[in-house]
Amino acid sequence: MIDVQRLRVLRAVAEHGSFNRAATALHLTPSAVSQHVAALERSLGAQVVARSTRGVTLTPAGQIMVGAAESVAAELEHAQQRVDQLNTGRVQLTVATFTSGGRLLLPGALARLMPAHPRTVLHVREGEPEDTLPLVRQGAVDVALAYHFDGPLPVGPGSTSSLEWTPLLEDPLHVVLPQGHRLARRGALDLTELAAEPWVLGCLKTESYLRRFAERAGFAPEVRGTTTDYFFARSLVAAGMGISLIPSIALTPAIPGLCTVPVTPPGPIRHIGVATISNRDRPHVATLIEALRAQAMRQHHTLP
Repeated sequence: MIDVQRLRVLRAVAEHGSFNRAATALHLTPSAVSQHVAALERSLGAQVVARSTRGVTLTPAGQIMVGAAESVAAELEHAQQRVDQLNTGRVQLTVATFTSGGRLLLPGALARLMPAHPRTVLHVREGEPEDTLPLVRQGAVDVALAYHFDGPLPVGPGSTSSLEWTPLLEDPLHVVLPQGHRLARRGALDLTELAAEPWVLGCLKTESYLRRFAERAGFAPEVRGTTTDYFFARSLVAAGMGISLIPSIALTPAIPGLCTVPVTPPGPIRHIGVATISNRDRPHVATLIEALRAQAMRQHHTLP
C-alpha cells in the first residue's frame, strides 16, 4: 500500500527541487523528507529521485508517482467539495484565467452558468498557465482558462495525462505599428522584415517566442520594453517607442494612431483552451465549459 503522506512529500520535492526547500514548505526537517522519500522508494522497489549537488530531479518512476500524487490530491479535494455540498447545499467553483482570455470569454460564460447553477459559489483567480495548470492537477482550481504556443502545456513536473484539455480558440498574433510607419499599409508582414525595429512587448512569453524566431532567422531583436499588459504595450507603440506583437484578442479597445498587420503564415498562434481534471459528478463544471465554447465560437467571427 502506497502511503499518501509520502506521495505528498514527493510532490513537494518535485515542486521545490530540493529536500531542504520541500521541508520548509511542509514544516518538516530535511531528514524527515529524506526518510519519507526513501521509504516510498523501498515500497515501490524503484528510485523516484536522482540526487546531485545541484538538487534533485525526478526519475521516470518519480514522474509517474508525482502524477499519481496530484490525481489523489485532486480527488480528495473534489470529495471534500461534494461533502460540503451535502452539508450546505452549495458547491464551490474556482476558475483560473489569464488576463486577456478572461476579459474576452469569461464574463459571457459566467452569465450562462449562474442561472443554470444558482447554488454555485464562484471564485475567480488570475494567473499565467504555468502557475494555474498545476493547481488544476492538484485540485486547488476546478477550471483553468489557459493557452500555449508551439509546445506542450506548461504543467510542471510529472505526467500531463490527468489533465483534460478542451480547445476553444486559435489566437493569432499581429504586428502593431504606428499609422505613419513605412510598413503600416502592408497586407501581411514577415517578422524578418522587422529585424531592425525596436520592440515593446506585452508578455514575457511573446518576447520568448520572438527571440526564438529571431535566433532562427539570424537576427537579435532590440526589445526596449516589456510589460505584463497588452494595452500598455500598444499605448507605448502609439507614443512612438517601437512596434509590438499582440494577440488578436488583446487588440481591443482600439487605440488611435495604430495600425494592425497580420504575420505572414505560418505566423505565431496562441492556442486557447480549458483545462480540467474530470467533469464526472460536476455538472456545474461541464456547464461552464460548454458556455466557454459557445462564447469562443461567437468571438471567433469578430477577431481581426
